[in-house]
Amino acid sequence: MIAAPRIELLVIQPTPFCNIDCSYCYLPHRNTHAVVSGDTLGNLFSQVFASGWVQDCLPVVWHAGEPLVLPVAFYRDAFRTIDRLKPADLAVTHAFQTNGTLINDEWCAFFVEERVNVGVSVDGPRRFHDLNRVTRAGRGTFDRTIAGIRLLRQLEVPFHVITVLTSASMAAPAEMFDFYVDEGIEEVCFNIEESEGDHVSGSFADAGIEAAYYGFLREFWRLCASRPGGIRFVREIEHAIEQVIRPKDAPFSNQLVEPFAVTSMDWAGNISTFSPELLGLKNETYGDYLLGNINGGTLTDFVDSPNLARMLRDIGAGVRMCRGTCQYFGICGGGEPVNKLAENGTFASTETKYCRLTKMRPTDLVLEAIERAQQSGGALDNADSGQLSDVRVHKSLGKQ
Repeated sequence: MIAAPRIELLVIQPTPFCNIDCSYCYLPHRNTHAVVSGDTLGNLFSQVFASGWVQDCLPVVWHAGEPLVLPVAFYRDAFRTIDRLKPADLAVTHAFQTNGTLINDEWCAFFVEERVNVGVSVDGPRRFHDLNRVTRAGRGTFDRTIAGIRLLRQLEVPFHVITVLTSASMAAPAEMFDFYVDEGIEEVCFNIEESEGDHVSGSFADAGIEAAYYGFLREFWRLCASRPGGIRFVREIEHAIEQVIRPKDAPFSNQLVEPFAVTSMDWAGNISTFSPELLGLKNETYGDYLLGNINGGTLTDFVDSPNLARMLRDIGAGVRMCRGTCQYFGICGGGEPVNKLAENGTFASTETKYCRLTKMRPTDLVLEAIERAQQSGGALDNADSGQLSDVRVHKSLGKQ
């Protein structure tokens, strides 16, 4: 039995439907128009709040379909239901990840009123974005997405963007940088086109992708430092700095390998954990990765799910293997289960191309910047150089 789980992130699929058809999307049911019911949301949150598994704040992400295909009124009702159920001393924050094509004045007013954290998916300039982010008729979505971004800016709604990098866009860091600056985009997150579910990444097949990604990040970071006041946050750099430069006693964990730390629910009330991308997928060993249904079971009883035991056994074995063999273990804490499964065929495995790209190469970049700063007596770009004498670098074998 699992002792004292902690929910650190709740991912909810309000609908599996998406109004566009990205070529790299892994979601299996994005043509389905089903919608989560108010009763299902009520069951979920009443059980989450009663579980004792939430601390001071519960972050909620509405994702795994296009959330804006549902009306604003749906979320107003949902948020009020959550407010009625939550303990008075518990904060709940909401985030939407959207393709941006449906953003209008009403949505912007709602985002501001409810303090929603908005993430918009845009893959850079038109020639990169429209390669993969297309309508169901195969037409590019750039114009509609950029119109949504410009409206967010015009109405002063805070937002960040997530860009899926491909081999083509990684070869053009300056063009990508200029695009963000020209559009007033200040916070940027990069994902790599990866293999998940039924999607097999074409970029992963490129033998030179690691060098290309490293070169892209290095040049992009240099451009950010050379033009202050533009892009102020690059997730991959900031997260690497946080992990490489941190106090000795700072807590560290990998949410994706801890049961229920990331808890996901689909529109029908089915519950999963570990990597959110597992929700909706199927596997011979782990079935549908589900632990139970919130409408017919109790969240706290799902800790005894046989499926959870199988997954936890193999994920734990993979983490132990990473701890014993990988010098970057102190940075990532054992990798991401869904990518181990997609690339290696099992949770009980170690290194993936995904972790080499998203963990190892950004870490190398930051470590090299620290070394240059120390050698020259200067400061590390975008970091507090005053910390350097008081912290350790955690790139060491199993030092956790």
